[in-house]
Amino acid sequence: MNVLTKAENTAAELLSGNEAVARAVWEAGATVGAAYPGTPSTEILENLCRYPDIHTHWSVNEKTSLEVVIGASVAGARAFCTMKHVGVNVASDALMSQTLAGVGGGLVIAVADDVGFSSSQNEQDTRFWGRFAHIPILEPSDSQEAHDMIKAAFDLSEEFNTPVIVRMTTRICHVKGLVQTGERVVPDNKGFERNPSRWVMVPANAKNQQQVQFARDEKLAAYVETSPLNRTEEGSDKRLGFVTSGPAYMHVKESFPDMPVFKLGLSCPLPVESIRTFAKTVDTLVVVEETEPLVENELKAAGITVQGKNILPRCGELMPSVLRPAIAGLLGDDVAAEEPAPPMAVFPRPPTMCVGCPHLPVYYCLHRVTRTTNICGDIGCYTLGAGHPWNALDTTTCMGASMGMALGMDLGRAEADKDKGIVAVIGDSTFLHMGMQGLLEMTYNKGNITVLLLDNSATGMTGGQDHAGTGKDIHGAPAPQVDFVKLVEALGINPERIKTVSPYEMPTLFKYIREEIRQPEPSVIITNDPCVLIDDFSRQTPFKVIDEECTGCTNCLNVGCPAIHVTRRATEFRADGKEIAKAWVTIDTVACTGCNLCPQTCSPDAIVPVDPADLFKPAPAE
Repeated sequence: MNVLTKAENTAAELLSGNEAVARAVWEAGATVGAAYPGTPSTEILENLCRYPDIHTHWSVNEKTSLEVVIGASVAGARAFCTMKHVGVNVASDALMSQTLAGVGGGLVIAVADDVGFSSSQNEQDTRFWGRFAHIPILEPSDSQEAHDMIKAAFDLSEEFNTPVIVRMTTRICHVKGLVQTGERVVPDNKGFERNPSRWVMVPANAKNQQQVQFARDEKLAAYVETSPLNRTEEGSDKRLGFVTSGPAYMHVKESFPDMPVFKLGLSCPLPVESIRTFAKTVDTLVVVEETEPLVENELKAAGITVQGKNILPRCGELMPSVLRPAIAGLLGDDVAAEEPAPPMAVFPRPPTMCVGCPHLPVYYCLHRVTRTTNICGDIGCYTLGAGHPWNALDTTTCMGASMGMALGMDLGRAEADKDKGIVAVIGDSTFLHMGMQGLLEMTYNKGNITVLLLDNSATGMTGGQDHAGTGKDIHGAPAPQVDFVKLVEALGINPERIKTVSPYEMPTLFKYIREEIRQPEPSVIITNDPCVLIDDFSRQTPFKVIDEECTGCTNCLNVGCPAIHVTRRATEFRADGKEIAKAWVTIDTVACTGCNLCPQTCSPDAIVPVDPADLFKPAPAE
């Protein structure tokens, strides 16, 4: 692990928003940081762990990460956690109570919203949590502001005795910009203040703390009207004025550089009176916000006439190509919608798993039982099993939902489905995140489900981070490792119904799946080969296709491995007139990991290992 030793470079550095946040957390003197990886927020903790004098770790889930930093804050330290937008749902139980109790040391939560559904199952707007939890929301527009607002958030947290959310978005998280950095300054830690009436959230104490919260709301409402985090930017064209925040501010400035802007940096609570004053200086006020009309609705409720989602889309990024034609009608201009650039003429490549991925054989096997089995999926790389060529997932909702939904399908099945098997598919990190409770629910309520626990020794979807089941911590150092066999047995699974198998042993894997689906009790099949993208994976001798032996049967294509390429297609007819699609293939030996999956599907034995001597032959001259 590359560890930074000191803040030697205080000149401008080229940093992504995530990198800038990590740097600012360190500069602000935080001593504890925790997170569960989730795109687009993952790189924040990955960068923060490189700095000295701060404890960082991957948490089991977002709730535990927030509880850890709450504890550190109560102990007097500045503390930080980060998560993606859907992670706040998991952490909300702790959040909603701690906002009543307040903080000791500054407590900042960076939440990354996935505006545009780049890698998420929904597009929820984190700004709602500010209103819901009565806490401030800061919204940076670029990497420099992400850096500066994190430091400001720690100060706000301590000044107003409240957790503070800094709302990032995918655009801010991953786009780089020049950032002026500084030195680390650690404030004094005054230690834990023993005060059960504040920290013990029983109803009587919570009622008293609610009055403290309401008083804080009033102070924040007054503060936000003059906060330097909000500003008015003059413009020569007064026909329109914009109220905006985050990356939408950048898009507004690019699209309408001559028009006035009220830029929100501290958007919750909303500086209504300052915006009312600004509105009087322009002919028409337009709110440009991603994604929900929160600011728009609050201004309308305050009697301020605004334009907003009546002309702008409610989802996706509000880029200039979206803004210009939408705003044109207000100006009486005739601006046609900007046509997207024509797509490049490339062969279509749908999302797929990696070459040799240990999930490939799982879905090859599950595809063969889809007619007689309902399959509940979960969040992870293996969610791709819903796609071609496997089509082997029937549901996917949220982290851990495969377990509870499978139980619900068992309990609520129709008479016509009584003989169908039910399978829940879940990864190792997701199982530890939120699946354990679902398995306990299943065993306690006597569900008849077969669980496929896909242990690939990584949080694969977000980049292969370690977790409690890998035996390594965030720095790669040895750590206690969960034994999944003992864990699922402790959660109520009959030891006879627990199977472990290498997924690359497909005949055994398929045998276990068919056997366990027929059992009248819950069972767990644990696959146990590592993700092909982590250091624990070992490549083997790649395979090739003997052209003259290949019959075009397409069995190997059903594995779904991207290293297998079709070279020729044809249609043949059987004696009964039925059409048979044929496809002859080749294997990219450079990409092939030697996992031995495709040879197991090849009846003519046309797929064989490459002679190691051939791997080092020079390419033939053209």
